[in-house]
Amino acid sequence: MILNIKVIPRAKVNDVMELTQGYLKVHLCAPAVDNKANKALVEILAKYYAVKKNQVAILRGERSQDKVVEINPNFGIKKGE
Repeated sequence: MILNIKVIPRAKVNDVMELTQGYLKVHLCAPAVDNKANKALVEILAKYYAVKKNQVAILRGERSQDKVVEINPNFGIKKGE
């Protein structure tokens, strides 16, 4: 699943708002310094979609507030599990 995300760093609370199909607005407490906001985004999306953190990947926008993220529930799972 590919998502377009608008990230708001340094918010008061962590929050995920689904604006339209495939477009989210995510408020993060973490600052956009030293990749902290990206790490927090991956953790929050993994919890929101009930997947592991290694199944969430930022495809574009690592240094931008507008990001393209892929949630792949099959990524990181070995065959036979």
